[in-house]
Amino acid sequence: MNIHLQMPRAPETKSLDADVAQAFEEFLSTFEDYRQSNDQRLAEIERRGGDILAEEKLARIDTALDEQKRTLDRLLVKRARPDLGRGDGREPSAVRQAFEAYVRRGDEAGLRQSERKAMQTGSDPDGGYLVPDELDSEIGRRLSELSPIRSIATVRQVSGAVLKKPFALDGMATGWVGETDARPQTATPQLAELQFPTMELYAMPAATASLIDDSALDIEEWVAAEVEAAFAEQEGAAFVSGDGANKPRGFLDYPSVDDDSWSWGKLGHIATGSAGAFGTDPSDRLVELIYALKAGHRQNGRFVMNRKTQAQIRKFKDADGNYLWMPPAGAGQSASLMGFSVVEAEDMPDIAADSVSIAFGDFRRGYLVVDRTGVRVLRDPYSAKPYVLFYTTKRVGGGVQNFEAIKLLKFTA
Repeated sequence: MNIHLQMPRAPETKSLDADVAQAFEEFLSTFEDYRQSNDQRLAEIERRGGDILAEEKLARIDTALDEQKRTLDRLLVKRARPDLGRGDGREPSAVRQAFEAYVRRGDEAGLRQSERKAMQTGSDPDGGYLVPDELDSEIGRRLSELSPIRSIATVRQVSGAVLKKPFALDGMATGWVGETDARPQTATPQLAELQFPTMELYAMPAATASLIDDSALDIEEWVAAEVEAAFAEQEGAAFVSGDGANKPRGFLDYPSVDDDSWSWGKLGHIATGSAGAFGTDPSDRLVELIYALKAGHRQNGRFVMNRKTQAQIRKFKDADGNYLWMPPAGAGQSASLMGFSVVEAEDMPDIAADSVSIAFGDFRRGYLVVDRTGVRVLRDPYSAKPYVLFYTTKRVGGGVQNFEAIKLLKFTA
């Protein structure tokens, strides 16, 4: 007989689970109120041309819905943060002990010895040391939770400064032949190269000496928590609209053309037919955007937009009276629009004249995030006394790798 023992869950984890469940139920309840209020508003418009009170009520519920979604997102991220191996009873590795000694007391001897054993140099020309692998992995995992584009893009790790990716402008040279037929020479493909340089991203959390000396403080957990939000915020903006100068190049920085005139190196867009608005039939524009993608990309398609754009879309119905936007099926899942997942990226533009406020595509194929291996920390107790600064850096690049896989909705006539 096999007996499986299940370890009891920590009280804090149980409390977080309960908070997440309650927040999700409140979110669904508020969305149901939203739908009823919107139905009432539409009925009033048909009956007598509009009702100011109904509009105000809907706006209040819409604001509450967004705030509850933010609360739910914060709880989900908090619940997803595991400890960094401190609660399993095992002794930390020598590298982690040396890193903790460096962060707490500025003792570099242990890290220097670890470097010699590994026959590598963990410090760069500006100083600092590579964080332990566990902390490096945890920072990367947390960024994937907080950085919306990173979570849906392809992420590659490199050891050099630039990732170079060759591709054939006219596709691969191919042909059909029989088993014993001669193989005629195919046309020579015209090759080009995409380059994805990595740029330095930094954060500089500060701590008091008493906080660092507190033996109860998990120093690795503290470093990860302090840098995650700063890194994710900068990454989120760069992956959407970065200009490629000392930062990744965002997909909205590439030139876009009407999808009928699409060519490699540009992103195709669908016009709404109305400047700063969806036009007379929003569902038609969204359908056109979806089917602008090839079938191979469409099956993995996701919508990307900010909360304000979602707030407008939540009001839309199809010809049968069904809402186009649906709430998540469970806590931690995504809302859906016409059957496709919606990714919230607050750095996407608000709807305005000639704005590109919605993207739809297979971002796993379309966008590439490049991480250079290693996160470095430099301890600085001098620049901001009595605080100790921790200059934390990582190198990140990004850009579009497949211009067929992403389409845009442009709010223009």
